[in-house]
Amino acid sequence: MDRLMSSPRLMIVSDLDHTMVDHHDPENLSILRFNALWEAKYRHDSLLVFSTGRSPVLYKQLRKEKPMLTPDITIMSVGTEITYGNDMVPDEGWVEFLNQKWNKKIVSEETSKFSELTLQSETEQRQHKASFHVEKEKAQEVMKTLSERLASRGLDVKIIYSGGMDLDVLPQGAGKGQALAYLHKKLKDAGKLPKNTLACGDSGNDAELFTIPDVHGVMVKNAQEELLKWHAENAKDNPKIIHATERCAAGIIEAIGHFNLGPNISSRDVTDLSDAKLDHFDPAYEIVKFYLFFERWRRAEVENPEVYLSNLKSVCSPSGVFVHPSSVEQSLHDCIDRLKGCCGDKKDKHYRVWVDQVFPSQIDSDTWLVKFKKWELTGEEQQGCLTTVIVSSKGVKHTEGLTWVHVHQTWIDGTTQNTCDDWFF
Repeated sequence: MDRLMSSPRLMIVSDLDHTMVDHHDPENLSILRFNALWEAKYRHDSLLVFSTGRSPVLYKQLRKEKPMLTPDITIMSVGTEITYGNDMVPDEGWVEFLNQKWNKKIVSEETSKFSELTLQSETEQRQHKASFHVEKEKAQEVMKTLSERLASRGLDVKIIYSGGMDLDVLPQGAGKGQALAYLHKKLKDAGKLPKNTLACGDSGNDAELFTIPDVHGVMVKNAQEELLKWHAENAKDNPKIIHATERCAAGIIEAIGHFNLGPNISSRDVTDLSDAKLDHFDPAYEIVKFYLFFERWRRAEVENPEVYLSNLKSVCSPSGVFVHPSSVEQSLHDCIDRLKGCCGDKKDKHYRVWVDQVFPSQIDSDTWLVKFKKWELTGEEQQGCLTTVIVSSKGVKHTEGLTWVHVHQTWIDGTTQNTCDDWFF
């Protein structure tokens, strides 16, 4: 949050499984469409918040499996853990708040008396969350009785049922909605309350998100029965909450347009990016566009390849240099010439490219330094590198785009390191 000097233009608070992430989309196209839109148009002045029922262990596992962006804030374990930035620094104030009228030992004692409850995996048992599976037809009675027993022992708890099988016991002050309210207050106290907030969800544990004042909400098309039931009973006349006609991240993009929160056309939805002309220089957009070109080239989705290569070479300085993650230096024009040999080499291989955390900074009147992470996904294997690019507007019109002057990459720790022969740009 500290990177923004003023109120965010937009804060998106999204659930992950079956909301931001579509597990029925093997091409991951829905989330990749959102990624391109966010990095090109929102990252520089907005906040991205992931709010998930997953524990930190399962959250990090999902990040290795799907092409996810890095959020500014992560809310995990059904709103019981809030962390910030790449290092996921915990919010200690939130921990202190949740400790009120909460005792994990007593919760364990009482829940063990219910044969209907089956403990979820050890990774899902957290300091302020006890998680179980329960059959749908038994859930309501178990929740009622358990709540009464815990109250009789002096605890003030919240029991959330979602997904048709998951039951979570939390402190009364916890939950996705309360975590969002806490963040809003924290941002307001710092003079940085978002101008707009969009909450996005698909299941029962997301319902609280839509109860926070002045928040826009979208239930994605594939929303589960318990969330639709909650909406029908509590918010059917609320114009700030919609049921999208699109699944998952595509429904989030739809909601951005429905509520007029900002641009909602992803670069991935533009067939011919060479025709996409801007009325000003936009380094973030240029980065997103370049790597979409690159992906389409290797997937054999580019028409008129010779014209494409000529256009690509025209936006690279003749003296430009590319420093490969292995530290080998090459000229940018030589790199483009080498692309001739890899046209279509990733066809039918579930190959995707995306960029994450694109942060441009202007270093003089016509030069920008842009830092970001570049990722490639082939099948189930991800490779990534930290990338720094210098682009220039000297001698060109904004309708022609920026000139690439220098590209420098280093491997991201923990990812597969490619050889010079199969890693480009």
